[in-house]
Amino acid sequence: MQQPGYPFSAIVGQEQLRLSLILCAVHPGIGGVLVRGEKGTAKSTVVRALAALLPAVDDEGVTRPARLVELPVGATEDRVVGSLDLEKVLRDGERAFQPGLLAAAHRGVLYVDEVNLLHDHLVDVLLDAAAMGRVHIERDGVSHSHPAQFVLVGTMNPEEGELRPQLLDRFGLAVEVTASRDVDTRMNVVRRRLNYEQNPEKFAAEYSDSDAEIARKIVHARAALADVVLDDTELRRIAALCAAFDVDGMRADLVVARTATAHAAWRGADAVDESDVRVAAELALPHRRRRDPFDEPGIDESALDDAMRDAAEQAESSAESDPGPDDDGGGDDGGGDDGGGEPQPDPGPQSGTSSTDKPDAPERKPGERDAATPGEKFRARSIEVPGVGEGAPGRRSRARSPQGRVVRSTTEPGKGLHLVGTLFAAAESQVARGRQSGRFVLQPSDLRGAVREGREGNLIVFVVDASGSMAARDRLSAVTGAVLSLLRDAYQRRDKVAVITVRGRDAELVLPPTSSVDVAATRLRRMKTGGRSPLAQGFVTARDVVLREKVRDPLRRALVVAMTDGRATGGPDPVGRARTAASRIAGDHIGSVVVDCESGMVRLGLAADFARHLRGGYVRLADLSAERVAAVVRAAA
Repeated sequence: MQQPGYPFSAIVGQEQLRLSLILCAVHPGIGGVLVRGEKGTAKSTVVRALAALLPAVDDEGVTRPARLVELPVGATEDRVVGSLDLEKVLRDGERAFQPGLLAAAHRGVLYVDEVNLLHDHLVDVLLDAAAMGRVHIERDGVSHSHPAQFVLVGTMNPEEGELRPQLLDRFGLAVEVTASRDVDTRMNVVRRRLNYEQNPEKFAAEYSDSDAEIARKIVHARAALADVVLDDTELRRIAALCAAFDVDGMRADLVVARTATAHAAWRGADAVDESDVRVAAELALPHRRRRDPFDEPGIDESALDDAMRDAAEQAESSAESDPGPDDDGGGDDGGGDDGGGEPQPDPGPQSGTSSTDKPDAPERKPGERDAATPGEKFRARSIEVPGVGEGAPGRRSRARSPQGRVVRSTTEPGKGLHLVGTLFAAAESQVARGRQSGRFVLQPSDLRGAVREGREGNLIVFVVDASGSMAARDRLSAVTGAVLSLLRDAYQRRDKVAVITVRGRDAELVLPPTSSVDVAATRLRRMKTGGRSPLAQGFVTARDVVLREKVRDPLRRALVVAMTDGRATGGPDPVGRARTAASRIAGDHIGSVVVDCESGMVRLGLAADFARHLRGGYVRLADLSAERVAAVVRAAA
């Protein structure tokens, strides 16, 4: 007998998370939920508990429970969307489609744990399917379409890396979850978990009635959704809110409208009111305002209050000047009658989401970013490690990857199907197999896989000279701004980053390799400066970091980016020792680029000399641009 799952109604706290999942269950068109939070905050537990509450599914005349389909981070595109059924092709000579995980998740929950580690291309596929409710496949000579209406839920730990802003916007709702700091709440969480582990059947039975009531309300809200009225007053309020928070495009307006309508249906109302709009805004807008990895997530409650007040004034002013005809309903949304049970409490913002931004113009936190603001001048999108790797999926350097363009066929297993290569391989044996006309004679030995070339993420190790030789405020500000820009570039390209500062008597690893570049930026802003420039120790530390990380993540290639004026000082023969350390990096075939930060009338050219010993790229700080760096890397390859 299968052990019962943890009951949904037994979850302590996490009101916003539970409500967002319920609203997506009521209206799957909302577009799914992204759950961001630290480890141990019951993210996975809540998601799995939701599946048990969804209405049963009528599947080809058989009633079955709604499925929870988990998508592993390492899944291929064929596994996700489906592919050609090779067995039928070879056995029967028929072109047939083999459904993937999206088909299995139809009318259920598709759950992606660590969605931030999933390849961007697959995230796009998931979000497209969630938004359209169908999957269209045109590949390998197969044209197929099938429904895929599911509740998409992605969970992630921001410390392991962020989703790109373009992908954040595609999720309908986003919730920040944190562990409560209240002692009584924490005691309650632990007590319930221990009781569940001691006797899962008894514990589940205690909450069966509560779960059944939530499931009944979801069914009722779904049925009522089409009748909920979204009048022009509330629609204007939604449009004013989205405009006030300066979100891109119109997706936010649609999601807020759908969420507000679902919330009204959930609480049993027949029309959307201001409280529904506020709840929808709290869930749908915070992540859409985060256009940069260094922007703080969330919406400040006072800023939302101000925006709601301004939206109300605009709505009242418009109503007085133009009463307009009576509104007949919610258009794309709807749903509701008066029999929906007790109202759902309106949870406030999570304690983990904070920002001092105002809706009309973002403000910086006091003391934030005292260095130069990164700009177009420092865009270095073309920094690449030479050669072709096999590292983690990303957007940096060339790599052999399950995704990407097909470059050739292979007999290696597990590479998908290279259709043309398979046909060519079989063509050579058709006469020997006795074929004179009719069907092509295929055998398993004819199968050829597809070698694809895509992009990989790298380990970018920044060696930042913070010594007195570079302590002039304008130069240090420029260097810091350049590093922040390169960190942003690393974020967008799914890299790991490490930051080493060089000052005083030694080099300091201020940030061990991580995928969380916002942490890197925070550490960089606190960087201490002044003193001597022990550049040799910086190169030695960078080499050690790369070699240690290679043991942990052997396929991820590294690139050392040294930002220095080259004026090594401290200890005997500081320049000579730095040259030796640089040569050792080159001897280990570690890619590198030196950004020359030297300025002033007298130039010693030491940074260029170190670039030669590193056998890597070289660029001046003033010339750091995508075009210039691309040329440097090509010359160094």
